Amino acid sequence: MAENEVKKSMRDMFAERLRSRYPDREFADDEAMYGQAGEDYDEYERQLNGYRESERKLTDMFDKDPRSAQFIADMARGEDPWIAVIKRVGSDGIIELINDPAKQEAYAAANKEYAERVAKEKQLEAEYNANMAESQRIREELDALYGEATVDAALAVIDQISKDALMGKVTKEAIEMAMKIVNHDADIANARSEGEVAGRNAKIVEQQRRRSEGDGMPVLGGSSAAPAQPKKKGFFDDLPKRKF
Repeated sequence: MAENEVKKSMRDMFAERLRSRYPDREFADDEAMYGQAGEDYDEYERQLNGYRESERKLTDMFDKDPRSAQFIADMARGEDPWIAVIKRVGSDGIIELINDPAKQEAYAAANKEYAERVAKEKQLEAEYNANMAESQRIREELDALYGEATVDAALAVIDQISKDALMGKVTKEAIEMAMKIVNHDADIANARSEGEVAGRNAKIVEQQRRRSEGDGMPVLGGSSAAPAQPKKKGFFDDLPKRKF
């Protein structure tokens, strides 16, 4: 088989392997295939380094206390962890460990941490249940207004944003959505303020119109009142008054 045919055969095998691993992707050229191969290799290296770090920690733990290796081996075989401990140290050994004067302070601190964690878990559970009840009420209210499909789509967006935030990821779309909400509130406030001003102006214009048409309403200040017309004199008004 010629060298070019061998290379082509290996390339075809490599391409088929990538397609089987990523059926939803297309690798149009060698650059796309080798780029994906590089990403796969980097991911393999990260996983391998993680396994090495875990192995190192286990080795350090076994060196510090060889009994831990025995306990892990027992549990790996499906043994109950507490039974495994009793098998290794006995019930008397457990009592001796609990009553060890040198460890009482550490035991007290560990028990306090346990009690605080349980109390916190109960508090969080109570808050969660209360929030879920209110969320369900709101969900039913919105379902009636907009339909379940629309509410489901909105909740899916919120769920994705929450998951991204937990991973330290904030998308451009999420920020723009939040900005629309902020701007919407500001627009509503501005529209309300402009409506109040427009209403006051319209009222003033209407009052001025009525006054100009003479609706009989008194005008305060006298500045815009019509001047008084002099009374017309009669014929006998100019005659001198006489006494009889």
